[in-house]
Amino acid sequence: MINKLHFEMIMLYSGDAKRIQHFCKVHSYAKLIAELENVDADTLFILEAAALTHDIGIHYCEEKYGECNGKLQEKEGPAIAKRLLAKLQFEDRVSERVQYLIAHHHTYDAIDGIDYQILVEADFLVNLYEDRLSEQAIEHAYREIFKTDSGKRICREMYHF
Repeated sequence: MINKLHFEMIMLYSGDAKRIQHFCKVHSYAKLIAELENVDADTLFILEAAALTHDIGIHYCEEKYGECNGKLQEKEGPAIAKRLLAKLQFEDRVSERVQYLIAHHHTYDAIDGIDYQILVEADFLVNLYEDRLSEQAIEHAYREIFKTDSGKRICREMYHF
């Protein structure tokens, strides 16, 4: 099911290699952190689905608002994900949690589960690089965002501090 979702997301983002690369990298880091943190299979499944779809609202936001900031993605993304997950016959409880994670993945002060924490960490690992943030910004994110041992270690190794 995850592979079907992955392929559907690639088709949805057809022609937008940058964004396809982004969600593929977030998915890879999320899966790695989750497995290193020994999360259960159900949580991993939800996390993988959320990592693949976390930015699903970007194109819609660009069309509707002319921009795609994080808050707009949180607002518009869940409904798009709901339709896609229903098409692929994901269970309602899985879809609901994935939609919740999409609706909050740019909100860092109310993280309520390991799936949410890992999604945020994986997205940060990718964004810190893609956005070419300063060493100071990276260290700030490390201190404020990263909570899992595995996410912290990956961040330290990646940015060598």
